[in-house]
Amino acid sequence: MEEKTADFLRIVLSLIIPPVGVFFEVGLGLHFWLNIILTLFGYLPGLLHAIWIILKK
Repeated sequence: MEEKTADFLRIVLSLIIPPVGVFFEVGLGLHFWLNIILTLFGYLPGLLHAIWIILKK
């Protein structure tokens, strides 16, 4: 139950700023930097990537 709550909070943070949710999921790794680049190209690609990273576990 706690993991689902944490995932929910990460997704809410990702709705505001997608790289923040990815950061809390994986830290300063490759996916974080990729998400920043995708978000710079557009909000939707960054958001979709962030949600995918959070839910893929």
